[in-house]
Amino acid sequence: MIREALRPGPDDKPIDTGLSVPFDIVDLNTVPGVKCPCGTSHRGFMRSDNTLASIHQVDISVDARAHYHKILTEIYYFLECDGPCHMELNGKLHLVKPGMAIMIRPGTRHRAVGKMKILNIVTPPFDEHDEWFD
Repeated sequence: MIREALRPGPDDKPIDTGLSVPFDIVDLNTVPGVKCPCGTSHRGFMRSDNTLASIHQVDISVDARAHYHKILTEIYYFLECDGPCHMELNGKLHLVKPGMAIMIRPGTRHRAVGKMKILNIVTPPFDEHDEWFD
């Protein structure tokens, strides 16, 4: 019943997202890396007119720094782990492996422990001014 109500009718038009383009494509392998508390991040969809989300391919070094965000929610999707890898969430270690994902809500102190590669989906888009350290 609900599905039928959501189907577009003949008079329906695409919604206006407010973006200057209706979609965006990024090859994270071509985006220059920037240093971050976790290692090196290749940040995609970092347009000034994008208020929805950004995606980052992050090469995490062994010495990632614990931090938190007051506004951002992050989803870490683990692509590669070099040996045993963990996420430290509010002081507790959690074993991670490729194929797993963790949603990190605002206020959660977190850091990756071990050498790994992740995709980080950030909403709203990443803002370096929302990285906080104790």
